[in-house]
Amino acid sequence: MENLKSREILDKLISYLEIPEILVLHGARQVGKTSIMKLLISKLEEKKQITFYFDLENPDFLELFNGRFNEITGYINSRIPVGRAGEKVFVFIDEIQYLDNPTALLKQFYDHHKVKIKIIVSGSSSFAIKSKFKDSLVGRILDFEIKGLSFGEFLNFKNLNYVFDSNNDLINRELTNLFTEFITYGYYPQIVKAENIELKKVYLNGIIEKYIYKDIRDIANVRNVDKFNSMIRILAGQSGQLLNVNELSSTTGISRNTLEEYLFILENTFIIKLTKPYYRNFRNELSKMPKIYFEDTGLMSLLCRKNFSEKPDGHIFENSVYNFLSRITEKDEIKYWRTASKQEVDFIVNSKSLYAIEVKLRGTGKSNSGLKSFIAKYESAKPVIITLEKTGLIKNPNYKYLYPWEIHSLFI
Repeated sequence: MENLKSREILDKLISYLEIPEILVLHGARQVGKTSIMKLLISKLEEKKQITFYFDLENPDFLELFNGRFNEITGYINSRIPVGRAGEKVFVFIDEIQYLDNPTALLKQFYDHHKVKIKIIVSGSSSFAIKSKFKDSLVGRILDFEIKGLSFGEFLNFKNLNYVFDSNNDLINRELTNLFTEFITYGYYPQIVKAENIELKKVYLNGIIEKYIYKDIRDIANVRNVDKFNSMIRILAGQSGQLLNVNELSSTTGISRNTLEEYLFILENTFIIKLTKPYYRNFRNELSKMPKIYFEDTGLMSLLCRKNFSEKPDGHIFENSVYNFLSRITEKDEIKYWRTASKQEVDFIVNSKSLYAIEVKLRGTGKSNSGLKSFIAKYESAKPVIITLEKTGLIKNPNYKYLYPWEIHSLFI
């Protein structure tokens, strides 16, 4: 098996291999689902377990799994090594969204073979999977979203080992340079491993062309391709901003209903995420519009910037902080705050404690009136500044100042 770098989710998945529920790994193309499956296979084979791997992009395997169930089990049983009949088997099915009826298949495996056959499946599109998975699988599956590389995984892929020590200025300067590279080019493993900028650009363009401009466009049944592509680029340029659907409709010439359908599909195929406002006083605080973020900053950067390799701006940095937060909290726990008088805070996270988080790429020497207004209204809130440059900020002893790689310390 090829030399694969470990992923942070691996230990969690291993802990679920001995229970009967089917494991479903879903996520965007190229985020490493297949590599994670192969890592699991490697771990099982080290323990002399029997494993099978089926890639449903292979037409022969797709035909087999779309056929009669007894033919599938017959094929698996015929491949079990001599003298090991009756032992537990681990079956990995990659790209399950290609099946005509994955629900029926998985239900039969679980209901009739869960003791002897453990099923692990992957799928590239949440929307495509959800549209084929019926409620009859409730209680039979455990769902795991696979994201692009975390910053820790990025360092591991580069064979670097850092202790995130905020007291060491040299380490933090080195980490700042590495983090800048990380968010400039994004989190896809293939992009991180690419050795030069041009190759990174080629790979990212391939993902955009094959995944956004083809797969998602097909799912959405897009009739006007130019308008759809224009919409994607406009959205990339609006990362971290309020999303005004009426204004976007006017700009792109796409009807509001169609736009809302596109946004739903983009969110369920791991391209964008929409965050809602945080409020207690509906009249004074609520902005009905969501804020938009992209799941991958490299993809976003290539879509909206003329010079792909230039250092990230504040919008990309804010987007990267959202990506950090989304890994360690629930999506619905991440909101933003904005008042009728336009006082605002980038992120409000209600997880264990209430955190008001403002993002500053560099120290500006300016205080933040939005953060002050929020903690004046919500005295229990803990104010946090996330930055790449702690020097130059006006320090408030009641605030916490963190580099992005220190965010996890808030939720320990």
